[in-house]
Amino acid sequence: MTSRKPTATNAAMILIDHQIGTMNFAKTVDHGEIEANTRALARTATALGMPIVLTSSMEDHQQGPLLPALESIAPDAFAARVKRPGVVNAWDDPAFADACRKTGRTHFIMAGITTDVCLAPPAISACAEGFSVTGVVDASGSPSPLADEMAFRKMERGGVELTTTTALLSVLAGNWASADGQKILQILGEEILSRG
Repeated sequence: MTSRKPTATNAAMILIDHQIGTMNFAKTVDHGEIEANTRALARTATALGMPIVLTSSMEDHQQGPLLPALESIAPDAFAARVKRPGVVNAWDDPAFADACRKTGRTHFIMAGITTDVCLAPPAISACAEGFSVTGVVDASGSPSPLADEMAFRKMERGGVELTTTTALLSVLAGNWASADGQKILQILGEEILSRG
């Protein structure tokens, strides 16, 4: 049984289709909030030395390129991103699933745009393969509240633990006074708590 609690040593950060065009499909979470939370997740993974897997779908179509901040925060992961040719469930793309497996981690922290189409299917598929998965719902978003609700229900039935960015970062910190806790506290302050 893999660990239900993500840590800096057992988890990998998996960010799915945070693309300039796909952001337009997310209506349930403010775009500024999604972007800030996504930056916070990527920055935390970088600060803690966690593997990051990025993937995009059909960048040369309306989905567009990944958010530019991801290239700044995690240039190596950005360069190695898995460019899917249109496969809807990212886990069905062998290159993506293999990139996740090759991190050597047993717990995947996942977020995706959109929640219902880009996050739920691979999160459930990874769970079915035996990985622990935490879905970060406020670094994701769907076209409607109903779409989000159905995605949440499906993920929970499939074994995915749902959380928010702030809650996840506090779990990864464990102790705010620790070295990792101090790094995360700074990221939390800059990306999330400072938003008015």
